[in-house]
Amino acid sequence: MNALRAAGLALAAALVASEAEGAVTVIGGGLAEDCSKAALRGRSDNTSIQICNLALDTEALNSRDKAGTYVNRGVMRMRRRSFDQAQADFNQAIRISPKMGEGYVNRGAVMIAQKRFSDGLVDINKGLELGVNEPEKAYYNRALAFEGMDDMKSAYLDYQQAVTLAPNWLPPQQQLLRFTVTRR
Repeated sequence: MNALRAAGLALAAALVASEAEGAVTVIGGGLAEDCSKAALRGRSDNTSIQICNLALDTEALNSRDKAGTYVNRGVMRMRRRSFDQAQADFNQAIRISPKMGEGYVNRGAVMIAQKRFSDGLVDINKGLELGVNEPEKAYYNRALAFEGMDDMKSAYLDYQQAVTLAPNWLPPQQQLLRFTVTRR
């Protein structure tokens, strides 16, 4: 039987350094698209959040784009570690578009950052079931949750799945370096 052991970094350090979030692409011009581009580029400055605010307040958006704009603003807020505001945005996105997986995956990431690992797993699993544009990020966050619950085998397998889906993405590769596989 194989046993897995994680060595090196503490889970808290992994959570602080590398939660993975997934933005939603909004097309069609206007402020909502600018908000989307900012989120996809990794921005979370006040100006970018204000663009999202203006898009939500002033633009006539279809339900998918409105939900996507809430996800994008939530991603920015999550990057700033404003977890309550981020969660509120993800909740709103889910209310508007309950079949958009990104809302669940990102809400799960917030819960994991708050060390609510079981709750985070439920949302990430729901997001994966619905489908997301970047499933590797969902598997990465789910691995963090499994680690937080001391389920090293499941964490290892999810980090491996993230690498399989995105072989050039470094965070899951770096996490796997902490594991040692031994035979029992």
